Amino acid sequence: MQYVKNSPFYQEAIQELNYSFGNFYLFEGFVVGEINEDIVFTWDDHAKFLVEDLTNLYDHNGENVIYITNRVHSYAVKPSDWLKFYKSDYKMKAYGIISYTPRGLLNVLIEKLFMKNKIKGFENLSDAIDWARAMNNASKSKAS
Repeated sequence: MQYVKNSPFYQEAIQELNYSFGNFYLFEGFVVGEINEDIVFTWDDHAKFLVEDLTNLYDHNGENVIYITNRVHSYAVKPSDWLKFYKSDYKMKAYGIISYTPRGLLNVLIEKLFMKNKIKGFENLSDAIDWARAMNNASKSKAS
């Protein structure tokens, strides 16, 4: 289990956002979030405010941003709230989940039901960040 703050990636973060429900590290083209212990993460109480802040900071609706959740703590996500996300004007390029437990990897399968093809599971921070960078580089290559 590796926290962003204790990793070599921390020095590459453009900005750090700290909320009562977790910490979020902004990089070029992706965000790594670490939700606090025992939070029940919902659209109305958490995600809506986070997405609004990220949209303002990245200056677009999120369609070019990859979100990675680094599940270093045990918390719950209300999966049906993904429907609220999709009904909003916000978008996401892709969603990565780093899980350090077998149960967490099972939760990834449940979330895939709501996220379709945009979700990918990982067992460590390094692989997830490599994936996000590769996706961003591929997008830049296509745009050239």
